[in-house]
Amino acid sequence: MTGPTPHTRGDELLLARISAAAGRAHLGRRRATYQGAMRTPHAVPARALLGLLAFARYGRPCAAKASAHARLDLYEHGMTVAVGRRIHLVRYDTTLVLQKSIRLPQAPARGGTTRALTLTDIEGKQVELYGGPVDGAAEKWVPEIQRAVTRAQLPRAWSALDAGERLSFGDVWLTREEIGSGAVSARWPQVRRLEITQDTVRLTLDGSGPTLATGATIPNLFVLRTLVERLHAGGPRP
Repeated sequence: MTGPTPHTRGDELLLARISAAAGRAHLGRRRATYQGAMRTPHAVPARALLGLLAFARYGRPCAAKASAHARLDLYEHGMTVAVGRRIHLVRYDTTLVLQKSIRLPQAPARGGTTRALTLTDIEGKQVELYGGPVDGAAEKWVPEIQRAVTRAQLPRAWSALDAGERLSFGDVWLTREEIGSGAVSARWPQVRRLEITQDTVRLTLDGSGPTLATGATIPNLFVLRTLVERLHAGGPRP
């Protein structure tokens, strides 16, 4: 649901707090609002992230809050996540996003699964969003966030590559000349095929296909995909 109009005094106060916080963070104009269509656990330190995702995946106890009071507002340069009295601020140009498919009871999308995004806010804390069994709104806000982060981070990434730097996305790294992970590396002309899905990054060299990394461990996988497609094609920077 986008663009809801506040109906109660509490709604109006929450909107005022969100707008004030977004203004202080210079997030720009509000573009969309999704309310009551997600769940989010309490913010957690980075070292607890993988454990949190495991809890969500296998249905173990976690700090998830009911979706009724969760609200996501997307802005030009970032987003806010309001849960209870807490408002998380996320900037597209600095956030790290991990994504994963998880199973939710009665989830409307993809046969009982939904997308989960774990984002780093401007304080360095991480907050996880995943679609709830309300209206499948995650099918809208997940790609919106992916596109916004890609637009914000791609120019700086290309500038770094042009300057000869090596960019790292979790275990996967790349330069203008090479891509690699661990003991596996290859120059771009050697790459026969590069397959990047939500779950894996697979590199094919002369008929072999080592897996570089799993998608759940790669921050900003969608930014990596855009860079890889362009570098593999040998074309100019977009």
